[in-house]
Amino acid sequence: MKLFFILDPMCSWCWGFRSAFARLRLALPEQIQIQYVMGGLAPDSDEPMPEKTRDYVQSQWKLVTNDTGAEFNWDFWQRCQPRRSTYPACRAVIASGLQNEDARAEMIYAIQRAYYVHAKNPSDLDTLIECATEIGLDAERFTQDMQSAETDQLLKEELALCRQLGVTGFPSLRLEINGVMHDIDIDYRNPTTMLQQINKCASFSSE
Repeated sequence: MKLFFILDPMCSWCWGFRSAFARLRLALPEQIQIQYVMGGLAPDSDEPMPEKTRDYVQSQWKLVTNDTGAEFNWDFWQRCQPRRSTYPACRAVIASGLQNEDARAEMIYAIQRAYYVHAKNPSDLDTLIECATEIGLDAERFTQDMQSAETDQLLKEELALCRQLGVTGFPSLRLEINGVMHDIDIDYRNPTTMLQQINKCASFSSE
């Protein structure tokens, strides 16, 4: 059994989901493997984020706080020059996994902390290298992997997997059991409802 967690490190709703998912992960049956899949909200761009997009993203931050209780450091909008580009952050997660597969989850959280807690820009390579160093990765290798053809190809494959899974928004959960895919409804506040869905699917598969 495999649980696909489809997300983008710079997705504010994924940040809002962090607490519930962390509790869900601890409660999952041991036989369920988690696979993190990068969603790629916004492709590479050096252009400043348009005012209309800034307004939209800020409105989402407010909604996430209201719906999930997650907090944001609003200093980001004064300290940084935002760009609508999340592919670098997605590549950073993939590159971290090339050093250590378990580092993917750590890198996701490091990027989220940099962005939402410390008001740093995860669209910038320097921020991502700092995150890699923070979680104990080799910074030189990480920098090389970030810019490698292998990492870029892996990102393309994960974006294709998102489409194959029928994902239309982040975060999303899909549970695969014996080749059959099950949608798991997201609950931002109560992991028990998601665990119940997972256990129900697992019990049906064993009948």
